[in-house]
Amino acid sequence: MCLLDHIEKIIEISKKYGITKSLVRGKCYLNYICTKLDISPVQAVLFSHFMEKSDERCIHISEIAESIKCSKVRIIKYMNDCEELEKKRLIRCRRDDDGISYRIPRNVAESLRKNNGFVPENNENLTISALFIVLERIFDERSNNELTYNSMKAELLDLIAQNMHLEFCKKIMSYKFRNGTLVLLLCFCHLFGNNNDDNIGAHDIEFLYDRKFLFSEVKQGLSDGSHSLMEGKFVVHTNDDGFVNSDSWKLSDKAKKELLAEMNIKGKRNYQKNLILFNSIKPKKMFYNERETGEIKKLISLLKDKNFCKIQKRLDKKGMRKGFACLFSGPPGTGKTETAYQIARETKRNIMMVDISETKSMWFGESEKRIKEVFEIYRTAVENSKIAPILLFNEADAVIGKRKEFSSSSRSVDQTENTIQNIILQEMENLSGILIATTNLTQNMDKAFERRFLYKVTFDKPGPENRMGIWHSLLPGLAEESAKELSSRFELSGGQIENIARKTEVDDIINGGRHPEVTRLSLDTLVAYSKAETLNEPTNSKKIGFAHE
Repeated sequence: MCLLDHIEKIIEISKKYGITKSLVRGKCYLNYICTKLDISPVQAVLFSHFMEKSDERCIHISEIAESIKCSKVRIIKYMNDCEELEKKRLIRCRRDDDGISYRIPRNVAESLRKNNGFVPENNENLTISALFIVLERIFDERSNNELTYNSMKAELLDLIAQNMHLEFCKKIMSYKFRNGTLVLLLCFCHLFGNNNDDNIGAHDIEFLYDRKFLFSEVKQGLSDGSHSLMEGKFVVHTNDDGFVNSDSWKLSDKAKKELLAEMNIKGKRNYQKNLILFNSIKPKKMFYNERETGEIKKLISLLKDKNFCKIQKRLDKKGMRKGFACLFSGPPGTGKTETAYQIARETKRNIMMVDISETKSMWFGESEKRIKEVFEIYRTAVENSKIAPILLFNEADAVIGKRKEFSSSSRSVDQTENTIQNIILQEMENLSGILIATTNLTQNMDKAFERRFLYKVTFDKPGPENRMGIWHSLLPGLAEESAKELSSRFELSGGQIENIARKTEVDDIINGGRHPEVTRLSLDTLVAYSKAETLNEPTNSKKIGFAHE
């Protein structure tokens, strides 16, 4: 019998005999559950009934009482056991206008389905960056009403106690604040450390408190300066055009210096925000010609962490640059960006995506700051990651083009663009991680950039054979004759064929699912869509003499 089988037996016995008798009659099943989950027999019975309702978002204790033949008054006796189950993160508790309710977290249900005991994440001996990630998770759960105030407070105190090797934890405990004040200070640290928030209003901290009167007291103390965090100069009012705003606060420079010295806040800021996790990237079959296949396989091999570390050590030992800059060039829709994604997935590297438009600003000097910040953030990401992420400049034509010659009539915009390019060139010299840039136009690339890309992969439009493979991959029901005809007639890229496949899905939805199989699609429709993708440019005039029914 697996764990869920034992839980099912306990549900059956306790429904029939109640919780007290089930402790005797279901002893053999309870022993298995208790050992597997490290909980008491009473907790095992309660947890089994929570599991029976695991598909519900809100499980009320009155429902559990009814299920185990227990009065609503008597069930209060078992609330301490519910709190223990919550401490072990086997159940989650929320308090709202409807009172207290519970739910089974998805990861708990998934562990039990695999017949594994659930082990909460180990938060001991974390790095400062990892600790702030856990802080964010705890405050997010509280914000979503998945933690009571007391549970949140207990988790925060445990987190600090488990990481007293960090200066942050040592320092924050040295202030000897009351627990409620400590929670609020941790929240301010989280809002600045994770979100770079220097303008915190009442709405940003209201979620912390179960009771409105407690929040009102805290808000009043922060507004009039009587709160201990204000008196100790850990939190200060913000300023609007030189005037103090008593309804808005921020972590003071003193607090930032004392508490966050371990963190490169400027560099760390929001690097996780633009991070694409490798395990979130879906596998996708790619179609390359023979040359492309060899070059991509080589890149994947050298970027696998074991090989990459060896290569970097060797290069560093010989005084050579150890960063890897790769250029993917070719016409639109040929798979450059998707290849970068698939390389990241196969090498287990996250991607830090750079939005080129965000690096450009109308304000003089701001664009240069933004591009510098991109690399500062990336350096911090490399330092705080076990496996260095990939810095991806997608559609980088705008920042790696030929630099302009200066003259008396040069525009300030041209000068700014040259400055940005010089910054990128210098950063590529000092790169310690992996940069991939994609571009459609290599003929316009500055020679200085060309020299700094160690690996350059040119993506060609797919040939007839690869086009057939893409057609079949995206439209599996397409007849062989149709795929062959479309491949020979239209020299489409993979991206264009994907657009056509998406249009057929839209057609199917609009038609109410009357065409569930691609084989029912009219070949004339696919031809029309193919013409539209090439903007109706003249192609092979050969007439197609057949169509699907």
